[in-house]
Amino acid sequence: MMNLTSPAVISELMAAHQLHFNKQFGQNFLIDQNILEKIVDAGHITAADTVLEIGPGIGSMTQEIAMRARRVVTVEIDKKLISVLGETLGDFDNIAIVNQDFLKTDVLDLIEGPTSLKVVANLPYYITTPIIMKLLETPWPDGIDLSRMTFLVQKEVGERICAGPGSKSYGALSVIVQYYADPAVMFTVPASVFMPRPKVDSIVISLQKRTQQAFEPCDKNQFFKVVKAAFQTRRKTVINSLSNNTAYPKAVLLDALCEAGIDPRKRAEQLDGEAFCKLANILYQKGANNDIESQIK
Repeated sequence: MMNLTSPAVISELMAAHQLHFNKQFGQNFLIDQNILEKIVDAGHITAADTVLEIGPGIGSMTQEIAMRARRVVTVEIDKKLISVLGETLGDFDNIAIVNQDFLKTDVLDLIEGPTSLKVVANLPYYITTPIIMKLLETPWPDGIDLSRMTFLVQKEVGERICAGPGSKSYGALSVIVQYYADPAVMFTVPASVFMPRPKVDSIVISLQKRTQQAFEPCDKNQFFKVVKAAFQTRRKTVINSLSNNTAYPKAVLLDALCEAGIDPRKRAEQLDGEAFCKLANILYQKGANNDIESQIK
């Protein structure tokens, strides 16, 4: 089995297949075996699991996952890398290589149930949030138990996902992801362990998918839009931010904030998900304002 974290091996593979690192697809390959194993360890993979991987690159992490999992489905958008993956993963009979754009793929077609499903991926920086949201919002059927997702992402994005109220990193993304899952920072990965070297450090995060919501909005989309509106001008008080970024009259917003027990002088970053949910539910229940599309700009 090839040492796919060796810079020399990576260079030889790229040259043999006449390939160049593709900035469009955010290709940065890990060159530290210890870090690679540590990431896969964080995935808590067992021999009973199916693992979904997005963006395998040349297959370094795929190899490590395949040695631990029952089955691996790895999705690669760059068709030029498929021949490389055929070479580097050819010794494994439990890997399915899919040459598709993950964001345009019906993910339910990729996974054969019933199975315990986990996700482990080194995500391209430019599409981290859409990929994570797609996985969280997929209506997984009974029999496919998605319990844990482990991602290597840009440090700033990972910190935003995991941040709590009061943190400078806390924002709409934090609230929305945490509605679906319980995130945690695992460890930082320096830029020096990638080839080519990115400009910023990365971070490994784990998302434990919630089996039961801590709070329940009347309308999930309205809840998300209220959260986004509140953070749109995050330096303003929550009443001013909502007033500026929604079509609700200020008097209606003040009444709703009061009813939800929220001080209108607070900023969005001081409110947790449950507070936003109470506010969104109160606004939803105000009869004529049920049509959120006419109220949220």
